[in-house]
Amino acid sequence: MKALTIFAGPKARQHIADKGLLPQHISVVPGAAGGPKGLILGPMDRYLFGQWLPRSTQPLDLVGASIGAWRMATACLPNPVAELQALEDAYIHQHYELQAGQSRPTPRQVSNDFRANLNGFYSGRIHQVLQHPRYRLHVMTSHGRGVLARDGALRTPLGYAGAYLTNLVNRRAMGAWLERVVFSSPFMGTPNPLPFATEDYRTRQFALSETNFLDAVQASCAIPFVLQAVHNIPDAPKGAYWDGGITDYHLHLDYRGARGLTLYPHFQQAVVPGWLDKALKWRHHSTAFLDTTIVLAPNPDWVKTLPNGKLPDRSDFVTYGQDLDARVAVWTTAVREADRLSDELAQWLLRPDPSVVQPL
Repeated sequence: MKALTIFAGPKARQHIADKGLLPQHISVVPGAAGGPKGLILGPMDRYLFGQWLPRSTQPLDLVGASIGAWRMATACLPNPVAELQALEDAYIHQHYELQAGQSRPTPRQVSNDFRANLNGFYSGRIHQVLQHPRYRLHVMTSHGRGVLARDGALRTPLGYAGAYLTNLVNRRAMGAWLERVVFSSPFMGTPNPLPFATEDYRTRQFALSETNFLDAVQASCAIPFVLQAVHNIPDAPKGAYWDGGITDYHLHLDYRGARGLTLYPHFQQAVVPGWLDKALKWRHHSTAFLDTTIVLAPNPDWVKTLPNGKLPDRSDFVTYGQDLDARVAVWTTAVREADRLSDELAQWLLRPDPSVVQPL
């Protein structure tokens, strides 16, 4: 049984049939939101950024939301293999001590601990991320509007209830509550152009800087009700910023105008548009936006062989509670097994066989 499955939009499949797949054919690499599920992609990340993509010289746009933003930012550091491994280790071993009578950590506690981790991870090195000679980072966030302009005990649940109901009717209309704000690596003082079109959803873009980098990455990971929103990010509109996955859960974006193909290591085949679309199965199908996209995803049958028959996910924090060692053991085993994904990808890239590429 293969661990890796490969899917592609029609133009990407034709490209592979005609020209194979070389690193110089890639122009965009997205990183989805999804919390611990993203751990399964670590071995593929280390292979792609450590061995395969460095064989080319063209600029690459790295687009990330939530854990995907953390992954893509880390790939911009000088030694991506070691840094991505360090990120994986830090994520697996995260732990929140609970006080007597406390059943779960508070959003303030999670936010403070996460900020400390970001400071430790990027301190003194933000300029290396922003000035990478090839990689142009784009960090996705969700900026609150109206009731969601500020985080609050009443405002936040009320605002997200409104966003949820609005999204049921029309995804674009959810822009009345939340807008997509992208923070991008700068070029000559202005943000690098986005590698996707933005007619699908209300969007604004601002330049990443050493002043706002940590705020932008933390905001991109700020899951509502789990972490606090980040307010008033420098050099951007005032207000509350939340997880980039709210507006763009799996980065189902219009990549057709990019210079080359989009190579997407993902933890499943479906590229779900927004976090509030998770239960809306009719929005999980592929669209023309992904015509030039190649998705690298674990085989669902292989996933069933992992501990608990699933990918690591946030429910494990509840399942294992304060038993850190048990959760670490389960997650470490899953990530170790994911070496198969990387090995099979490396083997396929030596001679890309179009017959194994399935329609996305």
